[in-house]
Amino acid sequence: MSRSESRPPIGRVAILIPTYNERDALPRILDQVRVEVPQAHIFVIDDNSPDGTGAIADEYAARDSAITVLHRAGKEGLGRAYLHGFEVALEQGYDVLVEMDADGSHQPKHLPTILAALADADVVIGSRWVRGGAVENWPLSRKLLSVGGNLYTKVMLGMPVNDATAGYRAYRASALRAIGLAQVASQGYCFQVDLTQRAVRAGLTVREVPITFVERDLGDSKMSPDIAKESMRRITQWGLAHRMGQVQDVLLGREHWHRL
Repeated sequence: MSRSESRPPIGRVAILIPTYNERDALPRILDQVRVEVPQAHIFVIDDNSPDGTGAIADEYAARDSAITVLHRAGKEGLGRAYLHGFEVALEQGYDVLVEMDADGSHQPKHLPTILAALADADVVIGSRWVRGGAVENWPLSRKLLSVGGNLYTKVMLGMPVNDATAGYRAYRASALRAIGLAQVASQGYCFQVDLTQRAVRAGLTVREVPITFVERDLGDSKMSPDIAKESMRRITQWGLAHRMGQVQDVLLGREHWHRL
C-alpha cells in the first residue's frame, strides 16, 4: 500500500466543511479552525440550509478572505457536497484537502497532527479505532455498531484500515486525482469507505492517526438506521465483488491488488 518515492511539502491547505442546518455549531468550528491552522483556507459547502447556516457563513467570509462559501441548490448528500468541494479546491490549485464535520465531533485541535502525518502519506485518516483513539458521549450500542461495521468493512474489502468510515481525513491533491473522483457515485457514510478502498487499490499510502471523536452537543445527528443499512448493503456488494476478483485472479494466475 506504500509508495517509495519522496513526497513534496504539504503546501496550500483547503479545509472542506459541508453544512446543513449547522447555524449554532458553525461559528465555533470556524473560530477554532482559524486558530489551529491559520494558514489554511476554509470552504464551507452549504446545501441551502433552511436554518440560515449559509447566511452565517457568508458573514464570516465577508470578514475573512480565507473563508469561501460554496452555496448549493439543495441537500444532495455528504458525498456530493465533498465532491463539489474537491472539484473547486483542486481547480484552485490546493495541495491538501481536508474533510471535516461542522458539528464539533471533529475537534480542530487534531488538525496539526493530521496534516503533519502527510509527510509520509497520501491519505491520513483521523481514526477512532486505533491505539490512542477514543469516542466521547456515545452509548455502548453505538460504539459496538461502529467497531463492528468497520471490522466487517476491513474483512470484506481486505483493507488494513481500522476506521474506513471515519469522516475526518486529509488527502494530498495527487491522491484524489489518482483515485478517479469522476467514477465515485456513493453517498452518505459509505462515501468514506468508497474513497478509502479506491486509495488502497491505487497503491497509495494510507495512515491512521488517533483522534478523540466527540458526539455533537449542538443540532441533530444526520445518521439514521436507513443510512447505516444502505452503507452496509453497498459494502457487502463491494466486498463480494472484491472476493470474486480474488478468486478469478487465483484461477488465472494473476496477483490481486490485496489479499488478507
